[in-house]
Amino acid sequence: MINIEEIKKIIGPENVFENEDMSRHTTFRAGGCAKYFLIPDENNIIGLINYLKKVDAKYYIVGNGSNLLVKDTGYDGAVIYIGSKFDKCEVSGNKIRALAGTKLSKIASIAYKEGLTGLEFASGIPGSLGGAVTMNAGAYGGEMSQVLESVKVIDENGNILNLNNSELKLGYRHSIVMEKQYIVLEAVMKLNLGDKEEIKAKMDDFAGRRKDKQPLEYPSAGSTFKRPEGYYAGKLIMDAGLKGKMIGGAQVSEKHCGFIVNKDNASATDILELMEYVSDKVFEKYNIRLDPEVKILG
Repeated sequence: MINIEEIKKIIGPENVFENEDMSRHTTFRAGGCAKYFLIPDENNIIGLINYLKKVDAKYYIVGNGSNLLVKDTGYDGAVIYIGSKFDKCEVSGNKIRALAGTKLSKIASIAYKEGLTGLEFASGIPGSLGGAVTMNAGAYGGEMSQVLESVKVIDENGNILNLNNSELKLGYRHSIVMEKQYIVLEAVMKLNLGDKEEIKAKMDDFAGRRKDKQPLEYPSAGSTFKRPEGYYAGKLIMDAGLKGKMIGGAQVSEKHCGFIVNKDNASATDILELMEYVSDKVFEKYNIRLDPEVKILG
């Protein structure tokens, strides 16, 4: 059982919040409260994790909240925010070392300014580095597995491990970090020297495609479902006649059916019910089950 006074001693009382509205910390802008919302830094996170493990407390790691939905009933545990206190980048030659709370878009921008190519695909991904490593985030033919050299994590026993690319078991939306529930602290990305104009042109091209094809005007968690092998989730949903389908304030995007958006003050329940409805309808029609890419907490 958590003793909140003990946690305040570890990370400071100004970094401890109770009954925190998680709609403020997720890109869906929906959902319930976390019993505890904790903001450690790189100097005290291991102490915090070790304490939570000692008292057998539930906890969940959150970065930018771009792939997360917290149920309306909330989360009866501790949410650990790896964000502004883990926002730092260092460039050395063709390598970038960044802390886990740094946004991917920021790292991609720094790479461009340094004339380094390989991270253009990440320039429009709204997540932070820790989440991107955990799920091997990718877009437009690029993914983190192509650039990661090494990652520093906290393992299940509260120890620090340094894992190289081959040890990360990176696959489609998967890594050993996800498998073992490690916590990413930082990562080193190895890039290549490139032409700044070409890098900028590629980033601009990806940004234009995102604007044209993705419903950026509404809160969402990006692609709602994983891509089934041999298919595209968005096309299956569209072909099943679900474009624009609404439950409450949640909608299958009319711009890209692979996105469920918060169109009109949707509750987390609205979003979850629509996700389940879409998955069931696609299964009825095509015998293909769509699995959520979005993490559900609570």
